[in-house]
Amino acid sequence: MEIINLKRKSIELRKEIFQMIYQGKAGHTGSDLSCIDVLVTLYYRIMNISPTKPEMVNRDQYIQSKGHAAEALWAVLADKGFFPKEELATFSQYGSRLIGHPNNEVAGVEMNTGSLGHGLPVSVGIALAGKLNQQSYQTYTLLGDGELAEGSVWEGAMAAAHYGLDNLTAIIDRNGLQISGPSEDVMAVENLAGKWRAFGWDVHEVDGHDFDALIQVFEQPHQEGKPKMIIAHTIKGNGYSQSKNKIDWHHKVPTQEQLEQAFVELDAQMEVLNSGEK
Repeated sequence: MEIINLKRKSIELRKEIFQMIYQGKAGHTGSDLSCIDVLVTLYYRIMNISPTKPEMVNRDQYIQSKGHAAEALWAVLADKGFFPKEELATFSQYGSRLIGHPNNEVAGVEMNTGSLGHGLPVSVGIALAGKLNQQSYQTYTLLGDGELAEGSVWEGAMAAAHYGLDNLTAIIDRNGLQISGPSEDVMAVENLAGKWRAFGWDVHEVDGHDFDALIQVFEQPHQEGKPKMIIAHTIKGNGYSQSKNKIDWHHKVPTQEQLEQAFVELDAQMEVLNSGEK
């Protein structure tokens, strides 16, 4: 998909996210909006996956370690055709498969996630299995920056470098805010790039809302014998003025007025794109 269409898709899916959370009366709005551009880049440009063959051999593997941003993943999977779009209206309702964290009863979800710190270690195992079985798939995992306080993340980081997993790419959604405050106040992780380099990773820092930059870093070949770390600098709640960089939108349901205002702003962004303006 061309970059202009990735941008359009990102706006469309932000509207789906808002609608889903409003109807379901639950959701991690700010986290969804900070990572949706990364997901759009992966699912519409980078990964080898197929909704008609969700279990095909050598499909690329995606693990959403920051599982609380499930609404972003549900919006993408529905749009890609892994399940009917109409099912999004059941999000967070009794009996729905579309719960508040990824659920592998849904095609396209490789692993139930939500317990922070688990996604990277499991992805290390998936990537190592690919190496041992001489398969060509790539493994991708998305972590939140608050999640980096979990010790299992760093055990996984050490193992990935030890086993030379150059078929593994991890992305950190570095939006700087978590539910209990600014990430650096809760548990400081800077110098973040330096830490991952010290663990033996090939580290890149990008604007997580810049599709050109994201594509370039995803498509750049791995350094031989090194897992790749992409630190995606993002804005929590990006796309809507009231949620942008606001900690109270980490887990917040918009009012009807806020939903309507968000749609107005997102529609205006689409009009600018379609008019050819920058």
